[in-house]
Amino acid sequence: TPGVRVSIVGEGAGHLPTDETHLVAKVLLEGLAKLGQQVSGLEITCNNQIPQGKGLGSSAAAIVAGLALAQALAVDGNVDLDWVFNEASKREGHPDNAGACVYGGLTVAWTSEGAHRRTLEVLPEVHALVGIPNNELLTEKARGLLPAQVPHEDAAFNAARSALLIIGLTSDSSVLVEATEDRLHQNYRADAYPKTIATINALKEKGIAACVSGAGPAVLAFARADQLASAKEILVAHEFEGIDLKFAQSGLQFSQ
Repeated sequence: TPGVRVSIVGEGAGHLPTDETHLVAKVLLEGLAKLGQQVSGLEITCNNQIPQGKGLGSSAAAIVAGLALAQALAVDGNVDLDWVFNEASKREGHPDNAGACVYGGLTVAWTSEGAHRRTLEVLPEVHALVGIPNNELLTEKARGLLPAQVPHEDAAFNAARSALLIIGLTSDSSVLVEATEDRLHQNYRADAYPKTIATINALKEKGIAACVSGAGPAVLAFARADQLASAKEILVAHEFEGIDLKFAQSGLQFSQ
């Protein structure tokens, strides 16, 4: 049957479009066009497990899925992860979410005549704990709250914290609280999600590293095993759903 039909299970069911305007379907068709292929009829089932509009990268995951499916359909099931990564990075305008989604682990990504990445091993003692709120904040709106320019001092502050974060996640977890300090976006967006900022402050008061996840309003905490119970209690007290995640050691998985 010509056209595209999308069925959705989980997050977004009943709200997301079920035709070719669905992000996975749209990117899939765009990817096929780039590869010189087309389909006359397509049925897609999406099992969505990533909360949407929370700053957890659901859009990047959808883009990566669409591109991977496009290549699998075009080249007999073989998926070139580097092609998927580069095309997803072009579409998003930056490679950070795409890199983590495609390759897994702790991924450092950057652009220089294309997208590049390196994946590092995280200390086994460090858990990523995500606090998911009831409310949403569209990424476009969150980006609109940022100033066009920031003081040089603040930029230097965050550059140092970025380097410190790598140390905290890979070799010395004692610096993680300091490493998650920020001057580039959290304060500018604080009025849009006061509960998120209050939760982050409560976590840090207990010595637990925390920051806004992506554009927000979800909270991302880096906790040791002995801090998990306390971190979850704080999240629940602030009306967040706490999910304990191990760092994924592999990214995109595709079964023919």
